[in-house]
Amino acid sequence: MSSTPIDNTLSRKAAIVGIGATEFSKDSGRSEMQLACEAVKAALDDAGIKGSDIDGMSTFSMDNNWENEILRQVGGKELKFFSRTEFGGGAACGPFVHAATAIASGLCDTVVIYRALNERSGLRFGSGQMMNNSPLDPNIINFSHYFPYGFMTPAAWIAFSARRYMHEYGATSEDFGRVAVAMRDFAATNPNAFFYERPITLEDHQNSRMIADPLRLYDCCQESDGAVAFVVTSVEKAKDLANTPAVIASARQSIVKESRMMTPFYGETLSGIPEFDACANDVYSMAGLSPADIDMACLYDHFSPWVLPQLEAFGFCDRGEAKDFVKDGHISRGGKLPVNTHGGQLGEAYIHGMNGIAEAVRQIRGTSVNQVANVNHVLVTAGAGVPTGAAILERG
Repeated sequence: MSSTPIDNTLSRKAAIVGIGATEFSKDSGRSEMQLACEAVKAALDDAGIKGSDIDGMSTFSMDNNWENEILRQVGGKELKFFSRTEFGGGAACGPFVHAATAIASGLCDTVVIYRALNERSGLRFGSGQMMNNSPLDPNIINFSHYFPYGFMTPAAWIAFSARRYMHEYGATSEDFGRVAVAMRDFAATNPNAFFYERPITLEDHQNSRMIADPLRLYDCCQESDGAVAFVVTSVEKAKDLANTPAVIASARQSIVKESRMMTPFYGETLSGIPEFDACANDVYSMAGLSPADIDMACLYDHFSPWVLPQLEAFGFCDRGEAKDFVKDGHISRGGKLPVNTHGGQLGEAYIHGMNGIAEAVRQIRGTSVNQVANVNHVLVTAGAGVPTGAAILERG
């Protein structure tokens, strides 16, 4: 973990005051721009503010919606700040770091964060298809280290590391399956989840077809169409709005020397997530909190195996003990650290982690369909295995 002292300038200066989303489907039947505008409009309405109040905007790469177009469509006037972060789902927490920075510095007052994609009916990330074939594109250069060995898809990349994790810590496919079962259990009682009323058993998981050994079908996140948006403003302004604010107690991005686009094949370990190992202590120290203060978590579950090292990196159990933590039911309904009470990307939808952050806000408001009692602090993480980030949201 990092030993560098953390400046608390950003801590508790900004809060999420509006959330909005479209339905989650496999074929939205409309453009990604329309999805984005629908979600942003819903977030503005939820916050009780107008498009003309927006003066900042942030999203991340692999989103095809231009900020100027969204601004016009929702009745905005001028942006004083706008930003995009690279690395796809690994950037899911980045816009919140940027929004808090812009607001704390006085650069702008109200930031809209959005994510919209037709990831099932449009470009499917799991297909191995490249979005750019230029030999100078950074992704092509990066993947040239993987593709000659047959590592063409995210499932294959994660499978390689998952197998090493199994070797080092004695985890089994059933341990990964328990994560998937817990996520689907939450999704089964969430009307907004694609897998609403469709739970699975551990036997179902074990009987599902192999995708990339040891990953089975139910270890892999969905491909979804949909959009999620947020309104972030100052803690002071949040006091005048109707919703219970989800205060950004801390937020941090993380790239380390081992970081690649996906999975540190050339790093010192294949079984952990060095980006989270590096930033976990900072996320806690910035907020003045510890793992014991976290009431529930929304962890990036693009593949079930990568939930385990996240539990370890953020101090909920010791290294190699996450399999037992999960087996004992701690991340499940009624557990001491419920994880992804909306169903996660395995059960609700894959919107690059943003639907998980929306669930964290609902938990803080007390409006989740799977509400955990007395939620004051929620840990959220962005994509695991890539340059990433994490944040702690707090009841305001």
